Amino acid sequence: MTLLTGLTAGGVEVPVQVDADGRLVAEGLPGPAGATGPQGPAGSDGAQGPQGPEGPAGPAGPEGPQGPAGADSTVAGPAGPAGPAGSDGATGPQGPAGSDGAQGPQGPEGPAGATGPQGPEGPAGPQGPAGTGGSGGYGTAAMAGYWARQPWTSRTSAANEEWLSVCWAAEVGLFVAVSASGSGTRVMTSPNGINWTIRTSAADISWKSVCWAGEVGLFVAVSDTGTGNRVMTSPDGINWTIRTSAVDNGWNSVCWSAEVGLFVAVADSGTGNRVMTSPDGINWSIRTSAVDNGWNSVCWAAEVGLFVAVSGNGTGNRVMTSPDGINWSIRTSAVDNVWKSVCWAAEVSLFVAVSGNGSGNRVMTCL
Repeated sequence: MTLLTGLTAGGVEVPVQVDADGRLVAEGLPGPAGATGPQGPAGSDGAQGPQGPEGPAGPAGPEGPQGPAGADSTVAGPAGPAGPAGSDGATGPQGPAGSDGAQGPQGPEGPAGATGPQGPEGPAGPQGPAGTGGSGGYGTAAMAGYWARQPWTSRTSAANEEWLSVCWAAEVGLFVAVSASGSGTRVMTSPNGINWTIRTSAADISWKSVCWAGEVGLFVAVSDTGTGNRVMTSPDGINWTIRTSAVDNGWNSVCWSAEVGLFVAVADSGTGNRVMTSPDGINWSIRTSAVDNGWNSVCWAAEVGLFVAVSGNGTGNRVMTSPDGINWSIRTSAVDNVWKSVCWAAEVSLFVAVSGNGSGNRVMTCL
């Protein structure tokens, strides 16, 4: 049977069939669609397909309510870090004073003060009754007699140099001597006057005089040779330092006045400048001598408040004095000898000077 098309029925093209012999097989128009039949029973489940890929994570859900507190653990947890320090508390009330500590040891004895000026002599008292004999102590005269009878003993110097001056320092317990000769051996010291030790001088020049000033704790020595270095000082007699002299004169002698607070040195050369002074042994100033004589020695008398210097030349003017080391006055010498040295004795109120020449008159004194 063959299906043909092209026939129309009511303007609608419909298919027709013919058989093998060409005869038309009549066929009606299609009827209306039938009603839908009832749903057939569900088919059996098919085999499970492969698992699909994992989908993206959903959004986080809201936080759930806090669960009930767990029971306390019997095991202590580790200690937490220390918290910050709290602010200082208020200061408490002061406690009662402690008891006094034990007394410390007594300090060393200080240096002796300077002797004050001698007072006026009082009137003589009435004569007392004669006393019985007894064993009296040594008075000044007795002591003088005792020492006058003692023999002198030779001691060995630290070196065979030309030792020209020696002094004693109570505060450091030391004798110091200076020399005009030697190489690095122009100072020697001793704690007892018997055993002597060489010390190195600040310079190898002719050291003529040395003195000690307890109030400033200093030895001072002066020289008559050298250039700008004619003074040396030491706090202990061992270590010496050069100081600049006020001028390069022939400085022969130096002394210290505690009352005036001044070192004074005198010279045998120079013009109108044969005295120099210093308050500390370091800084020196020129002073005008009373006359340009060869001044060999100077000393200080605290009890009369006077510097006295003696000279080896001049006519009737070989002594000069000063109350302050700055202003000097000529005094008449007892005789025109070569006066080498002068000193003061407070206990007998006497200046004594000695000379290197003269006939039976090589000592002079002044009350």
